[in-house]
Formats: sequence, structure tokens, C-alpha cells
Amino acid sequence: MSLRIIVTVKYVPDATGDRHFADDLTVDRDDVDGLLSELDEYAVEQALQIAEAADDAEVTVVTVGPEDAKDALRKALSMGADKAIHVEDEDLHGTDALGTSLVLAKAIEKAGYDLVISGMASTDGTMGVVPALLAERLGVPQVTLLSEVSVEDGTVKGRRDGDAASEQLEASLPAVVSVTDQSGEARYPSFKGIMAAKKKPVQSWDLSDLDLEAEQVGLEGSYTTVDSAAQRPARTAGTIVKDEGEGGKQLAEFLASQKFI
Repeated sequence: MSLRIIVTVKYVPDATGDRHFADDLTVDRDDVDGLLSELDEYAVEQALQIAEAADDAEVTVVTVGPEDAKDALRKALSMGADKAIHVEDEDLHGTDALGTSLVLAKAIEKAGYDLVISGMASTDGTMGVVPALLAERLGVPQVTLLSEVSVEDGTVKGRRDGDAASEQLEASLPAVVSVTDQSGEARYPSFKGIMAAKKKPVQSWDLSDLDLEAEQVGLEGSYTTVDSAAQRPARTAGTIVKDEGEGGKQLAEFLASQKFI
């Protein structure tokens, strides 16, 4: 039986762009370019490596987002994923992490899976909670923040590196795992891969396809909300210490005044 691997990916605003909030205090995506979250590329890479090591495996990438989110799916398909699922619905606008995990869980259940792989966090929200929420909603084990992962005989195994020690973890499939940016450099799409991605299937689902109501997602259904937002203050000129014999003392006094020492 084929090993069914699903990778959750996110279309995020380019971190190098001028990001800001819209009038409803959601992220304004119209004025900044988007791309596949860099941390999700590691998840795609690990999924492909597991699939390559298996006798029979299929990698499906899933995203929840607007029309442009298909760009994130195409990047993952060009890396080597087999097919993609795009959940798009106007009522999803403003959905928080809890709502996103609900939509993803419904999509994953509908698609069928053995292993779900996520990045450690998105590069826009950086909450890092969706993998755990997914495992809870799906009712399966979670093995998170892995820097090394493999699948063997119906079991997913991995290494989690902490500040003081490394842990060897495992769980029986089906399961949810998340991988860190230490799990291995993601491959670059080849020209052949980019061309092949254009022919790979991309399914489009909306809330009705997942038996979800608008009230369960979006700003109305969110458990969290942004009350206010302000632009980050512009950088001010730094303090220049001229060393005329007392430079070290002046530097120490400055650092002490800023409570750095």
C-alpha cells in the first residue's frame, strides 16, 4: 500500500518586502509579493526524501489561502511533490491559527493520509502551533521540531535537538510531525521539475467541500484577534563614541545606561 504523505505549506508575504496591516488589521497581501514559506521548504524536502526511500509513496501538498497561494503549491510541485490541494474561499479571510488547523484537518481527512509533515512555524505569524493543533484535531500522535526524520515499518522516527540534549522519538502511523530548519537544505527546483509541475494535478476545494460553515472560520470565527497595530518607529542615528583616551570608559557608561551591562 502506498505511503500517503501530506505536507502543509503556507503562502506568506516576502519578508524583504514592506509588510503592513490592512484596515481590518489583517496582513495586507495586496501590496507585497508572496512566496512559499521558507520553513515549509524543509518540510517538503523531508517528505520527498521519505518518499524516495519508500517502495511506494505519494506526496501531496496542501495550502489554505487566496488565489495567489497557488504559487506556493507550484514551488512545492516543482521540487518534486506529486499533487496539490488548494483550499480557497472568501470566507477564510482573517482566519487565525485555530481556524486554519480546522480547515487543514478537514482537508487532510478528505484527502487521506498516513503521515503529515509541517514546517516548524510560518515566517509571517511564527506561532508554531498548527502541527500540534492538527494532531489534536486528527486524533493522532505528534512528533514535533525534528532535525532528523525517517519512516520504517509503519513508524516515524526522528531526533529533536534541544539546548542541553538530543531526544530520539518515534510514533506509529498515522502521525503528524514538524521539522526544523536544521533538517537538511531544501533542494532547488530543476528546469525539468518546473516544467513537470505544470502538468501535475491541483485540486481546488472551498468550505462547502469540507462541510464547514463560514461562521467557523474567518474573522468572525477566530479565537484570537488583533486589537491595534502601529508602524515600527524609524531607526534613529546611533551614538558615536570618539576615542580620545576615554573611549572605553564612555562605551562602558553607555552600555550601563542602556542596561546592557
